[in-house]
Amino acid sequence: MSTPAHVAVTTSLRDARTLETAWPFTGRTDELELVRRTLTAGRNGIVVTGPAGCGKTRLVTEAVRGTDCARAAGTPETRALPFAAFAHLLPDGVTLHRAVHLLSGVRLLLVDDAHLLDDASAALVHQLAVHGRTRLLVVAAQGEPAPGAVSRLWSGELLPRLALEPLPREEIAGLLAAGAGAALEPLTADRLHRLCQGDLRLLRELLAAVRERGLLRPVPGTDRQAWRGPVPVTPALRERAAHVLDRARAQERETLERLAFAEPLPLDLDHLDVRTLEHLETEGLITVDDHGATRLAHPLHGPLLRAAAGRLRARRLARTPDDSCGPALAAERADLALRIEQADVRAAQTPVGEWLVAEGEPLPAEYAALRARFARLRGRLGEAAAWAREGLRTSPADTPCHDELALAVTQSGDVVAGGGGAAAAWAAAARGDLDEAVRVAAAGDPYDAVRLGAPERAAGRLTGVFAAHADALARGDGPALDEVAGRLERRGFLLFAAEAHAQAVGAHRDPGAARTARARAVALARRCEGARTPALSGLALGELTARQRQIVTLAAAGLSNRQIAERLTLSVRTVGNHLYGAYTRLGAGDRGALPWLVELPEPQPA
Repeated sequence: MSTPAHVAVTTSLRDARTLETAWPFTGRTDELELVRRTLTAGRNGIVVTGPAGCGKTRLVTEAVRGTDCARAAGTPETRALPFAAFAHLLPDGVTLHRAVHLLSGVRLLLVDDAHLLDDASAALVHQLAVHGRTRLLVVAAQGEPAPGAVSRLWSGELLPRLALEPLPREEIAGLLAAGAGAALEPLTADRLHRLCQGDLRLLRELLAAVRERGLLRPVPGTDRQAWRGPVPVTPALRERAAHVLDRARAQERETLERLAFAEPLPLDLDHLDVRTLEHLETEGLITVDDHGATRLAHPLHGPLLRAAAGRLRARRLARTPDDSCGPALAAERADLALRIEQADVRAAQTPVGEWLVAEGEPLPAEYAALRARFARLRGRLGEAAAWAREGLRTSPADTPCHDELALAVTQSGDVVAGGGGAAAAWAAAARGDLDEAVRVAAAGDPYDAVRLGAPERAAGRLTGVFAAHADALARGDGPALDEVAGRLERRGFLLFAAEAHAQAVGAHRDPGAARTARARAVALARRCEGARTPALSGLALGELTARQRQIVTLAAAGLSNRQIAERLTLSVRTVGNHLYGAYTRLGAGDRGALPWLVELPEPQPA
């Protein structure tokens, strides 16, 4: 049966707004390829689920771009109207049997917000899946009630399901840079990520508000921008938080505001009305931990409640940082110092320091230097530099902050003037003078000598996992280096773990084990904010053929297989085969590793 004429043009205004977005598509390369393969492999289709705002619609829009695709979407307002989602595709008064007959000639049907479909539309989608003549791309929000006919698409195994997770922090940072038109310093990117909880629509609204209000400021000495101060209350953000800002019961509003102005410290249950708290907890607006401390459930609600409060109300409820945060900040600092001493730098809860930075309050230099060191040991070099700069903003001559800034910058591969001790060693490494780097490192931190490939200079001077790393490297034991890398990763030392895996690549006699070590090194290094150390330079693209390097470079620049094929006058299948071969040789699991690999500098002689 031929497709009805009125089905040919189905792009709605809603779709047009989606397609006109200025933000690039990023971070879902594997998922995009999976959806496209499913739609072109003669299968019945696929269901894509995920939390609200995680990018489901953008993913499927990219997947069907350039194809002849009919579209339908559920809406809350039309759930009681039969076949409302398909009103533009079907005649009035149609029966389910007739609707299935009419749409069976559609080659590809995209159904967005399927959890909001009316029962008749849901039954139609289910029957189309059963008949299998129409290829279906169905999108539904995770955690939302859906018609049984929709949920049975995957629970009844009619269609496979792709469950999207929120974008990781590294991908969010790249997306924010594109949306802001400039790179954001890590503390700003982390703040936006934390406030939005993986909701990309909310992320876009908040970043747009920050840009429109001119709240982004250049960070001196860098090409990055930072945001400090209150959250802007725009109409879009206010509408999102209306269920919090416009509480009908005065006691509930008062309780929420008291919690908002108590942040970042928890507020005791004894100071609040229990019945009101129970009601707010039932609605999911607050959380109560095992110690009875009460907090707002969503990190954006506190800033919006504070920003929306009148001046007199804010004066009554606000506490100054000096009055409330000093002891808590000292406790955070003590906890971070203890973790470093115990060689455990896994992520720690530090709400007070983060709140002070977000609000633009002065940060004690001794706290900032320790935060910078903690971040650097975790491999988050950009974050380490940002914390050091916060300390220097308060105390411009602080030596520990200057040292931490120099260490973070030099381990990112940049040469800086000045800096002594460990910073001098890494500055020499950045210049390519490894002999000088090792000499300086051996006189200072012996573990730096291990990282620079000279374990003999650290003999007898290390303990624990760091001594095990030196011993494995000295013996050229690839499996032992991988085992050490795993121990380092479990303790939070991601950069050290990446370096140990990279050193294992050359030590392994088994090519398969070497490829696995390379893959792990690349995956960890991608999380280290541009780290460029001698150990990692061995992960460059030297193992590839000339054609593979050419294709990998284009793929790293963001070109699709089809675009690469057109540029190089190859078939799409040939491009895919070359990429598969490159992945195998590099030990890379997906395209996400390619930009990082391509940007690595070639190894320099000592």
